[in-house]
Amino acid sequence: MLLNLIKSRAKVTTALAKVRVVGRQRRFLISPLTTASIATGAISLSIYHNRREHLLNETLEPDPTGDTFEMGLYIASEKERETLAASGKLDVIRKSRSLLVRSILKLWVVLDDNIIEPVLTVCRFLELMGLFLPVFSLYPICWLGRRIKLNDDITDTRGSIIWCKLIRIALELAGPSFIKLGQWAGSRTDIFSETLCYELGKLHSKVRPHSIEYSKKMITSSFEVDDFDEIFDSFGEKPLGVGAIAQVHVGKLNDAFYNKYSNKTPENNKWCAIKIIHPRVRNQIYRDLKIMKFFACVIDGIPTMEWLSLPNEVEQFSILMKLQLDLRIEALNLKRFNENFKDATQVKFATPYLELSNRDVLFEEYLHGFPMEDFLKVKRHIKDDDLCRRVSDPFVEAFLQMLIRDDFVHADLHPGNVMIRFVKTNKYGTQIISSEESSYNISHTLREKWRNKDSDLIPYLKSALTTYTPQICYIDTGLVTELNDRNRVNFIALFNALAQFDGYRAGELMIERSRTPETAIDKDLFALKVEKLVDKVKQRTFTLGNVSIGDLLDQMLRMVRSHHVRMEGDFVSVVVAILLLEGIGRQLDPDLDLFESSIPLLRDFNFMKETNNKFLTEIGTYKILKLLVGLEIRKLMTVSVRELYNLVKTDQLCPNY
Repeated sequence: MLLNLIKSRAKVTTALAKVRVVGRQRRFLISPLTTASIATGAISLSIYHNRREHLLNETLEPDPTGDTFEMGLYIASEKERETLAASGKLDVIRKSRSLLVRSILKLWVVLDDNIIEPVLTVCRFLELMGLFLPVFSLYPICWLGRRIKLNDDITDTRGSIIWCKLIRIALELAGPSFIKLGQWAGSRTDIFSETLCYELGKLHSKVRPHSIEYSKKMITSSFEVDDFDEIFDSFGEKPLGVGAIAQVHVGKLNDAFYNKYSNKTPENNKWCAIKIIHPRVRNQIYRDLKIMKFFACVIDGIPTMEWLSLPNEVEQFSILMKLQLDLRIEALNLKRFNENFKDATQVKFATPYLELSNRDVLFEEYLHGFPMEDFLKVKRHIKDDDLCRRVSDPFVEAFLQMLIRDDFVHADLHPGNVMIRFVKTNKYGTQIISSEESSYNISHTLREKWRNKDSDLIPYLKSALTTYTPQICYIDTGLVTELNDRNRVNFIALFNALAQFDGYRAGELMIERSRTPETAIDKDLFALKVEKLVDKVKQRTFTLGNVSIGDLLDQMLRMVRSHHVRMEGDFVSVVVAILLLEGIGRQLDPDLDLFESSIPLLRDFNFMKETNNKFLTEIGTYKILKLLVGLEIRKLMTVSVRELYNLVKTDQLCPNY
């Protein structure tokens, strides 16, 4: 391919030379437009050639100025992007030998930066105004209609429900940036109404897949090959999934290519998933972010609206979007998750092919499992809580390890991003002894039986759960939640207060350590509400299956919104992740108690001082021990109540002989 590019550039140069010769012979002068057109072709080839040099073996190291691992990657990625953008234009201009061509290119760069791009941004602004202005003008209907119950927790007027649906539809029509904005807003129940968050939770990407030709072009350009078949034996031309920013294909590497890169790919696994960024999606997202920033500043100037800190929220959202525009960041997240769970047999993250991936294309191990989403739908037919706990236990334990020990949490833990595979382990559960083929066959059979509504699905699934060990697989790790030093201390302090049922102190902490404590209203009333909520939970502490930290945090977010307490975005992300976790966990195990589930990790965690764990060095061993002792006593009392209940239920206290 590289040779072809050189030949193409040589042809353009030859063509220019021939035209000049003919021009001199026939006393014919080439028009500036013709010269510019030919030169533009040569420049385009040159840009493409330079682009390919950057595609191969791209690496990314976290910038030391970032306060977290992911923020370090973000800063490094943005610096690299800005450097490449500036140097790319200058290189193209410098390489041109013609003064006329250099002048035209310089003029084009100036026009593009100062006229063309602003005009395109204004056009996009007008398009969005046409979408959202009619919807916003209908806001008064929110006060109309009788109140309707959406679910057990949300009741609102019919007009409000209709308006929220219109907002969702407008966001879907507005494109990838606004779909992501809606999904992000749907998780911020500390800012937006419950009805709106509920409706935004239904947002789905309706982006059309880009062409298979573009996918093949991006893949082949990454490896300097002319023939796509040099890379794959088989390739699924129909995308496995299409998102707002990228789409995923599945392919099987051919033997020659696999052997060439065998030290960079998982052993004995030639199947891989390939994620490719959509064409032109970056330009549209950057324009949309400029428009969002403008509107955020306008709204922030409205009296009583400054507590929302919308410019700051848009800045945080911009970071989330830009993180997903560099697929190397997702690859490095996968690498870190694999390091954190390297000894786990019941938790699996895809292995990234770092040497084969770049900013636009991600290669990773293909995991074929039974979707958690489908498992939750058939779970009620299993009618065996012990079998379901074989799935819920590793799922919950993995999350708590991410949160408590690793401080590196998958930020999008909905059922669609979780799969279940089935493996066999040795008698100690420390090593997988079954093959990838065996795991694939079980998952494939389950998928086929589910798709065909086979009556044999439930018996087969129960047999798999009994005979094999369920392995929880996580996908789509483009975004993670990682608390910085300040947020980490705040979260543990709040968790400590909640675990000890000190509600008033928890309320004070939420205000004191919020982003803008001065904007909070009725601070004492807020703390009293939190105290009342925690006391209500405390009264039910030892009632089996009734303690839900998820319910507690969900109700707290509602109070946060009504009292204008501005929580840090990462802090809220952790809370939302806990809500999602407990939502899935309680579907699998109705008696799930996150307080109790966290005890083994906290117990091990207390003996990790030699690892320089940040929690211990910053919070202190005493607080961890105090929290652990409180939870251990609570567990002991709960177990005692449970055993006493079972004894009474089975009539073993006063048996009749």
